[in-house]
Amino acid sequence: MRTFTNWQSLSDADRGASVAIGNFDGVHLGHQAVIDIARAESARSGAPLGVVTFEPHPRQAFAPGAPPFRLMNAETRAHRLEKLGVDVLYQLGFGPELHGLTPEEFARIILAGGLGLTHAVVGEDFRFGKARAGSAQDLHEFGREFGFGVSTARLVEEQGVEVSSTSIRRSLAEGRPRDAAAMLGHWHRIDGPVLHGDKRGKAFGFPTANMSVVDLHPPKFGVYAVSVDVLDGPHQGSYAGASSIGVRPMFGANPPNLETHILDFDGDLYGTHLSVALVEYLRPEIKFDGIDPLIEQMAADCKRARGIVGGLP
Repeated sequence: MRTFTNWQSLSDADRGASVAIGNFDGVHLGHQAVIDIARAESARSGAPLGVVTFEPHPRQAFAPGAPPFRLMNAETRAHRLEKLGVDVLYQLGFGPELHGLTPEEFARIILAGGLGLTHAVVGEDFRFGKARAGSAQDLHEFGREFGFGVSTARLVEEQGVEVSSTSIRRSLAEGRPRDAAAMLGHWHRIDGPVLHGDKRGKAFGFPTANMSVVDLHPPKFGVYAVSVDVLDGPHQGSYAGASSIGVRPMFGANPPNLETHILDFDGDLYGTHLSVALVEYLRPEIKFDGIDPLIEQMAADCKRARGIVGGLP
């Protein structure tokens, strides 16, 4: 997948895609329905399959002091879109220049002029342009005016519940990763580089790979059975593991992070990138009375995780 962040300097070869447009936070089943319509148009016309999205998320720009809400960082989103067969990702920088454009200007200057789209697909609740004044119907009209096709995707429901990033956040906050996965169409994943930590886990016989969860919507704090993809380096591959998300109450006040013990693994992962999929919530964070009870519980957590994740395809 080719990724472009500067819409103003695209070559002719990089323009003209059939695209899905949106924030795609989570790349859930509703987002995938939008992408599938763009895929069908791509197959019909021979245009590349593309996605137009925004970075940072517009909500971050308009409410910078709000609690973290994103399900995915840009890296995770790009990985998921690539797995869905997207050819080209247009990641538009969401700054004052962009969010100051009227709906007509966005369609004319960005979509038609800069990206040269052949077709655009949006959800029926799509809003765009300054003050979110533009609707999906407006985009249809602009498409006719500026020479690109437009389709609208219906909202998707899963077991009678509207699939949305809000519903997925609620499932994760309540420790229900399988319910989140049913709406996502994939496991909820946290991607990023392995950072240096306090190395306490190694001293206890359970070395962990530490990752930041800054700026992400926090799942329910506690211990999870996880599936881990090592994305690069000599240990690249898929593994079972147990992860703790939280503030490590045994060791004072700490910022939230993700610590993952990979089962049956021996190697150096510092600097490599991991993708950690939350499979099942095992238990809440506990402040133990000493190190021995903590180690005993960690062993039990790993045994449960092995039984859960070891049977996954």
